Amino acid sequence: MSPFHELFRDALPRLTPENYRITSPTSWVYNCIAHAAGVTDAWWWPMLGRYWPAEVPREETIAAFLAVFALLGYHPITGADLEPGVEKLALCAQGETPTHASRQLADGWWTSKLGSSIDIEHATPDTVAGGLYGEVIAVLGRRMALPAGESVSS
Repeated sequence: MSPFHELFRDALPRLTPENYRITSPTSWVYNCIAHAAGVTDAWWWPMLGRYWPAEVPREETIAAFLAVFALLGYHPITGADLEPGVEKLALCAQGETPTHASRQLADGWWTSKLGSSIDIEHATPDTVAGGLYGEVIAVLGRRMALPAGESVSS
């Protein structure tokens, strides 16, 4: 068992050595919200001193986090399964407080930045839920821009 797994076993109880893999070293530059949005050069959180879109209230509410992702074209959808032509995010919360976001990869796995720690790829959004991050409270999706000449059914 990896030292990372031992460190996070209590905080992320659904992680097993079989359902995740480490993909980056520790970094304080960005967090899970930025990572889910595809950004690795800023820490996104609604507190002073961190990046937060001016159009969205600086508050730790589910509505505010959904509004941030809506600015990027994401809207609530059902189902976390891989769908051709759809980029998906999952938002976790402890009660009414957002805690984490992950993004689906082209192969159907998900990617997460664990606070200031490492990035991981994991089997499902629920893999990182159940502990510190609470539960998945929303799956969001947006249509992917396809290269010229390609269709979703290609």
